[in-house]
Amino acid sequence: MAERVFLTPSSPPLPSQHTPTAMALFSGAASARIIPSVSLSSSRSFFSISSSSSSLQCLRSSPRISHLFLNQRRVEVRVSSEGYGTVSAPKSFASDPDQLKGAREDIKELLRSKFCHPILIRLGWHDAGTYNKNIEEWPQRGGANGSLRFEIELKHGANAGLVNALKLLQPIKDKYSGVTYADLFQLAGATAVEEAGGPKLPMKYGRVDVSGPEQCPEEGRLPDAGPPSPADHLRQVFYRMGLNDKEIVALSGAHTLGRSRPDRSGWGKPETKYTKDGPGAPGGQSWTVQWLKFDNSYFKDIKEKKDEDLLVLPTDAALFEDPSFKVYAEKYAEDQEAFFKDYAEAHAKLSNLGAKFDPPEGIVIDESPNAGAEKFVAAKYSTGKRELSEAMKQKIRAEYEAVGGSPDKPLQSNYFLNIMIIIAVLALLTSLLGN
Repeated sequence: MAERVFLTPSSPPLPSQHTPTAMALFSGAASARIIPSVSLSSSRSFFSISSSSSSLQCLRSSPRISHLFLNQRRVEVRVSSEGYGTVSAPKSFASDPDQLKGAREDIKELLRSKFCHPILIRLGWHDAGTYNKNIEEWPQRGGANGSLRFEIELKHGANAGLVNALKLLQPIKDKYSGVTYADLFQLAGATAVEEAGGPKLPMKYGRVDVSGPEQCPEEGRLPDAGPPSPADHLRQVFYRMGLNDKEIVALSGAHTLGRSRPDRSGWGKPETKYTKDGPGAPGGQSWTVQWLKFDNSYFKDIKEKKDEDLLVLPTDAALFEDPSFKVYAEKYAEDQEAFFKDYAEAHAKLSNLGAKFDPPEGIVIDESPNAGAEKFVAAKYSTGKRELSEAMKQKIRAEYEAVGGSPDKPLQSNYFLNIMIIIAVLALLTSLLGN
């Protein structure tokens, strides 16, 4: 018969024959050190740590403490004739879905108070944009892995000023410690696009973080604003990521948001009539007049080049100078819906580059748009005998009467048709008799 022994201060010592098992259990379960009441269940086949304490449920529900359980493993020590062995249950996902949703709401509030949409998008892009499709190993291949939180990568020239984005997000990371940095960066960027009026992005989460600064990519993987050959440079950088010309142009459209500051990038004016009063910190030069509204103004303004207070970088101008890029740039300038569709797909693709997901299929925190749709049931469309509707009966009756029929009498003979048949028969007989 199985027995249950409670490990409390007043409990008697475990029997000596159970001592090795108890030691194995406590060495394999770190959670036993923080749970106030733990029970040890024994049977003929295995021992396991379990807890039914309501206080444990309270601990799990706290966003500040729940991260302690995210990587917790439940360890079972099995006893067999061959000896002792351990079986570990699967660990939790890289990020907690509920905490992802909570973090998104806090990001929305941050956007409303700080107007930091552009820099959060840039943070997510630059974390993912180091991906190299020619390197298979993770994290050497770069990509969306949270490495941009380390100082060595923040000091890369292309990342100037992004330390400010990290400072904005750090309180949210502290509150929702069950969310990885890699997920938080991409969640912030996607939320910023949507809150600025952009398209809904088909995002997924569950990205695993790199563990230390030694895993950061080398400098030089991100695009430069003013290379000698802008179109060739864009292709060199984005083709290395596995992106194509359409995706390059669509992603460039995100410059409809934000400003360039000369003290950070070396490009743009200190301020313009569109930026001198904010919102947010004043200054810099924007690509568009309404630089906190996500639309297709970027393509329209670059094409026209009529306003000296609007920024056009060499890589921006290349979109209307390169024949292949121009096809898409012209299209997006005329059709915002087409731009939104292509941008949403390209942004989601960029955000997944190089990432290692746990679970492998990722975590979707938005309900499917077809979640409420009626499921297809084949039986509803079977070919069994069905009664005609009254409308169909009326239609058949009307067509019958239109050719001379009546519900009360059979259809009259068509005398004209009968005459034609008789003439044809007589002609045939005449031909035969004549031969």
